[in-house]
Amino acid sequence: MMDVDLQNLGKRFNREQIFSGLNYKLKSSNFYAIIGPNGSGKSTLLQIIAGNQLASAGKVVYQNNNATIPAEDFYQHISFASPYLELVEEFTLLEQLTFHFKYKPLKKGETLESVLSKAYLTEHRNKVIKHFSSGMKQRLKLALVFFAETPVLLMDEPTSNLDEKGIHWYLEQCKQLQDQLVVIASNQKREYDFCDEQININDFK
Repeated sequence: MMDVDLQNLGKRFNREQIFSGLNYKLKSSNFYAIIGPNGSGKSTLLQIIAGNQLASAGKVVYQNNNATIPAEDFYQHISFASPYLELVEEFTLLEQLTFHFKYKPLKKGETLESVLSKAYLTEHRNKVIKHFSSGMKQRLKLALVFFAETPVLLMDEPTSNLDEKGIHWYLEQCKQLQDQLVVIASNQKREYDFCDEQININDFK
């Protein structure tokens, strides 16, 4: 059971204070939404939670069954999807899946073939990713999150570049998540309407 404790977090870029005094306890098996207008710091907070950026103040404490995990090891426990996260463009789809799930365990009962099928990408298994549409790339990024057996799932603007069918697929996959800590950064209500709690970044300006 993974918990993430945000302790008095603050972030400053140059002289601009993005947010400050942010305290929040993110608990396993719950869904959280980080909300706020464009440019408010949602993605920055998500990156700090992931350990990809350092906070200007405060700290993030990661605990697995009440045992503290060093910040530098937290990446092993998360899966992350965002529109700005790059895929290996020279890989075929199957090569990308094989590479990714070499480092992130597949969920119990899943195989590479089942991931291809559930993401509606089977017919593209041997297609080079640089030839994918933006929507297909985003569905692949989300599939790498949804089907990984990691205790923490982080998604930034998850339905970017998805059509209505892709958005429906995203929502259906979210319904099936269990026993994982899920954090979604978004300003699109339908992306996070099902979340247990909302963290409005503007409350910490």
